Amino acid sequence: MKEREFVSVFRSSKKNNTYLFVRRGQVWEDLPESLRGIFGQPVHSMDLVMTPDRKLARTTGKQVLDALAEKDFYLQMPEEQDSYVVDFRKKLERRDR
Repeated sequence: MKEREFVSVFRSSKKNNTYLFVRRGQVWEDLPESLRGIFGQPVHSMDLVMTPDRKLARTTGKQVLDALAEKDFYLQMPEEQDSYVVDFRKKLERRDR
């Protein structure tokens, strides 16, 4: 793991609250095809300098840097909510009206 890395953050065009952290300049086609298919078209959010002690909303700089060293990306998924099923049912009910 490097002590600091220039990182680009992209949000998913397919999945809400899903973000991908990669090294700045990462070639999209070099990432796993399965990841690209699920993630959809990347939408650039920001660039930043990642250090191990950096605190982020749902992770740490160390976790991001470890993932970059291991697999060239860090995928941040939305937090699980117990109300997903209830929310889904409400959306279905609204749609059926």
